[in-house]
Amino acid sequence: MAVNAQLIKELREITQAGMMDCKKALEATDGNINDAIVWLRENGLAKAAKKSDRVAAEGVALAKENDKKVVILEVNSETDFVAQNEKFINLIDEIANVLLASDAKTLEEGLALKTNSGETIEQALVNATATIGEKIQLRRFTLIAKEAGNSTTLYNHANKRVSVVLNFKGTIDASDAYNLAMHVAAMSPQYKNMDEIPADFKESEFSIIKAEAKEDPKLQGKPENVLENILKGKLSKRLSEISLVDQQYVVDESFKVGQFLESKKVTLIDMIRYEVGEGIEKVVTDFASEVAAQLGN
Repeated sequence: MAVNAQLIKELREITQAGMMDCKKALEATDGNINDAIVWLRENGLAKAAKKSDRVAAEGVALAKENDKKVVILEVNSETDFVAQNEKFINLIDEIANVLLASDAKTLEEGLALKTNSGETIEQALVNATATIGEKIQLRRFTLIAKEAGNSTTLYNHANKRVSVVLNFKGTIDASDAYNLAMHVAAMSPQYKNMDEIPADFKESEFSIIKAEAKEDPKLQGKPENVLENILKGKLSKRLSEISLVDQQYVVDESFKVGQFLESKKVTLIDMIRYEVGEGIEKVVTDFASEVAAQLGN
């Protein structure tokens, strides 16, 4: 079986191993994904392909504010059914209020905060797990203090799975700020701008683009300098899809988001987007889990 860019990308997503390691693994196993996972693990190169016994990958994201602060948080459950339970929703709202009244900076500090009943957030989550019968956990939160001269806005999507908080330096009309938050919710940028994108991510993406180019007959035979410029253009386009200021503004496509912000004379300080389950490792395949168990991981 031929080793192509799509196979390499698939194996990278499963194992988080390097692109060249994935290529070697696939070449060594005639393009068999499952055998390649074993090869990577045997060579100590796979970082993922395992999961917890119980993964809480459903839940609710919520952004809330008071006069002084804005908080955005994600609380997970194991099933979507529980995520819509009234007691679960009320617990999340209480946790948000407790966080808003605090100066907690870390998850550990947040879990140690006392609720109105006198128990900590951590204890409340344990009790909820016992009562509901599913693993309930506070996965993450971010607190932002409101400052004079700045503007903050929040957005909670109707499905309760996506929330956004934006913090601007300067004053922006509330409707413009809200529309930008909706844009972030819909277009899911990962970074505010290109400068925030890590160098290793850019290198990884460029390597994938180069691998894809080898499979593209339209690019065969191109002079080296021409091909390099084409590939750099592809990289720039791909990176612009995850950089907020480089995205076309969905509310007014005559602007890029960065241009729109400039027209409003504001600077975006913070962009926080939470989506339920984002980044939580899912089960890859039953086979991969078996391999991890056999290798003692």
